[in-house]
Amino acid sequence: MALRTALVTEDAAAYYAGRPGVTIRRWAHEGRIQRYGSGRGNVRYNVFELNKADRDEWTRELIAPGVAPSIPQRNPKAA
Repeated sequence: MALRTALVTEDAAAYYAGRPGVTIRRWAHEGRIQRYGSGRGNVRYNVFELNKADRDEWTRELIAPGVAPSIPQRNPKAA
């Protein structure tokens, strides 16, 4: 099974998820989503890792933001 990838800028990811850009960066830092690239203006995010915000069909006004991706589970260290 091939994984779908569509890389977008932080602004586009934030609009899609209905969340501020700082939240998208935090999710990447927490490991909820993957960050592609590095440096200012060169970072991209896979839109298929985000949940779509609910927006008005005509005005595109935000009705409800997308659900936050889950935090990945960590493996406990053996004693």
